[in-house]
Amino acid sequence: MTNDTENPAIKMRGFLLREIYYILYNVTMNNLCPLDGRYQRQTQALRSVMGEHAFAAARVRAEVAWLVELAALKLFALSAAERKLLSGLPNLTEKDLQILSQIETTGYKHIPATRHDVKALEYFLRLKLGKTSFKNRLHWLHFALTSDDINSVAYALLLSDSVEKVILPALERIRKNLAQLAKKEARSLLLARTHGQPAVPTSFGKEIRVFDARLLRQIRELKTRQISCKFSGAVGNYNAHYAAFPSVNWPRAARELVGALNKNRKIKLFLSPVSTQIDNRDSYAELFDNLRRINVILLGLCRDLWQYISAGLVRQKVVAGEIGSSTMPQKVNPIDFENGEGNLQLANALLNAMSEKLPLSRLQRDLSDSTVLRNMGVAFGYGVVAYDSILKGLCKIAFDRSAALAELSAHPEVVAEGLQTLLRAHGVSDAYERLKTFTRGQKITAEILTDFIEQLPVSAALKKRFKNLTLSSYVGIATRLAEGKYD
Repeated sequence: MTNDTENPAIKMRGFLLREIYYILYNVTMNNLCPLDGRYQRQTQALRSVMGEHAFAAARVRAEVAWLVELAALKLFALSAAERKLLSGLPNLTEKDLQILSQIETTGYKHIPATRHDVKALEYFLRLKLGKTSFKNRLHWLHFALTSDDINSVAYALLLSDSVEKVILPALERIRKNLAQLAKKEARSLLLARTHGQPAVPTSFGKEIRVFDARLLRQIRELKTRQISCKFSGAVGNYNAHYAAFPSVNWPRAARELVGALNKNRKIKLFLSPVSTQIDNRDSYAELFDNLRRINVILLGLCRDLWQYISAGLVRQKVVAGEIGSSTMPQKVNPIDFENGEGNLQLANALLNAMSEKLPLSRLQRDLSDSTVLRNMGVAFGYGVVAYDSILKGLCKIAFDRSAALAELSAHPEVVAEGLQTLLRAHGVSDAYERLKTFTRGQKITAEILTDFIEQLPVSAALKKRFKNLTLSSYVGIATRLAEGKYD
């Protein structure tokens, strides 16, 4: 009987597993950015629409769209088979990406290194089409274009896809959880604090609804965003286009190209009517600022929930096997909201930097924007990690109604606002001063408050009304607001 340790198949499997582990370990442990290591799972969906592979494919889509548009202008003909061939070009394989990289960096076969990424793309497409029926029309590739004609479209496609397919769904999931929590806790009393001090009674559900309503407004705005691009040549004048074919309406052709790319797309692209060699990218800044506002809202949510957890008003579910501290075994830390806070701040730092940088260029073109553009996925990635952490945190918390009610009951003085307002309404001119003298710097109990009401110079009927102004009744329309009824 053969020993398993001597079985060649088992030995080979063991060898392969060790090799795979070694490769994965080195790939993970040598990452400079945690988005591709520690947070790889959370950023997988974003990488599929905003990573280097997606960027290369988007550039190919831009080149292909231009070829199709040139054919539509009847500058050359395309058969149905050739259209199908062109439509499949953006489906790049790993080998395609390797060849594309080699053309740019070291050279490939007869093609010397270009040291230029967009020119490398053109030569790569010449290779792909050189053995097809399109081989005699390769001169139409990249016809009359400059690099940013391709890059601006490619980046616009990446931004559109990432917002539509990753960012918006993540934000909607957070909103759904907030709305459910607000409704569930619509009647759950909470001591509101302003300046960190006891203020008036409110509802936990209403305070959660505040974040939901703010988020909803920004999401609606995000859904209306449009992203600019240009297709007008070296300095934006269509110089080469009109030199070659002066009778063609080139701006209209560029608009038609963008229109074709917008098919079935929710976050639309639009053509900048006038630009330099590069797109103006004001629309990028608008998008980034919109996302920054969203992140600021969520940052406030993280900090408030952290405070509620710290005060014992919100409890966290215990996750089996999870360790809160390396030395204090009792701890259940609010790590999801802390992780969300940190990553939101990183995202916003980058988004702010890009909002300020990308709309700027020296004269008609400088290259300082290029490296910044390549980091858009990093900014979005930190945001996505934060959204994932916040969602995890929301799914693990429960409001402690008993603890909140106990805290509120310890502060009967918070109805003072209502008492002085009622006194004013009934003509007592020094109402505020009376309550100020009575409440500030003193420990007030329910009994002391009742005695104070009895001594007020008002009718017995009004005193009864004052006594009915309780911690549970003095919440205004908090319940309705928590349920989303704002009118």
